Amino acid sequence: MKVPCVRRDGLLVLDKPPGLSSTQALAQARHRLRACKGGHTGTLDPLATGVLVLCFGEATKAASFLVDSDKRYRVAIALGVSTTTYDREGEVVARRPVTVSDAALRAAVGRFIGRIDQTPPRFSAIKQDGRPFYERARRGDEARPASRSVVVTGIEIIDREDMMLTLDVACGKGFYVRSLAHDLGEALGCGGHVAELRRLAVGRFTLDQAVALTDVGPDTALLESDAALTGLPSVVLPGFLARAVMRGQGVHIGGREQEGWVRLYDDSGVFLGIGWSAAAGEIRPKRLWIGAPGHVEPMDARG
Repeated sequence: MKVPCVRRDGLLVLDKPPGLSSTQALAQARHRLRACKGGHTGTLDPLATGVLVLCFGEATKAASFLVDSDKRYRVAIALGVSTTTYDREGEVVARRPVTVSDAALRAAVGRFIGRIDQTPPRFSAIKQDGRPFYERARRGDEARPASRSVVVTGIEIIDREDMMLTLDVACGKGFYVRSLAHDLGEALGCGGHVAELRRLAVGRFTLDQAVALTDVGPDTALLESDAALTGLPSVVLPGFLARAVMRGQGVHIGGREQEGWVRLYDDSGVFLGIGWSAAAGEIRPKRLWIGAPGHVEPMDARG
């Protein structure tokens, strides 16, 4: 007998196990929660483990803000071996001796800190003409994604033992740790690939908050939807303005001059959704939470 899904609103910080894609991990978590609607906030390779923030129900409206969040990784790079996918799951394309001094290693690592140009792997989910590059790569197409500007806020050398190098990497959106492993290996003249990868944090969410997939069930508590938006300033609206916003109307408040995204609350502390703070104190509702006070739900959202 098929178990019916239920509406669940909120966030789950999952410790993704190895061997699952982000989409597969989401599907299993949804099944365990019996949640009707869900999404993940950024791809994590099947071999990787660690923080994967999942959004359910209305919280999916906040997913894009987490996709753009800074991230932190612990990566083990196997030096001396290059692969097609830039990780251990690819075919070996070259083996070279590793004769790198600690000083040369530190100098090479330093060149990857800051704003850099990076070319994503051919085996990546980036799309061109509607097709992901990994499909092209599997068919032998040598086309590569265009290089992009990415930000690396820090790289710490944690350990080096024989040909295995462990780094702690803090980076911005769009950064590929696999490309770092490959490019660093080339800079050292020996090649390299990702042997192990663990994501330690996405924005403010860390492994300390993460739940193992096997521990997820129908009674698992979710974080409040606005937990994904703590980096945005909050705006509290008195009752009559809150009701206008929940009808999709823009409102004017005093004391705001800076433009940008804001969290919207009514004067009792209930989260209403996401708005845009425009010039001259205008607040424009952009993504409203179904079920918040005053919201008129579309017919297909009603129980």
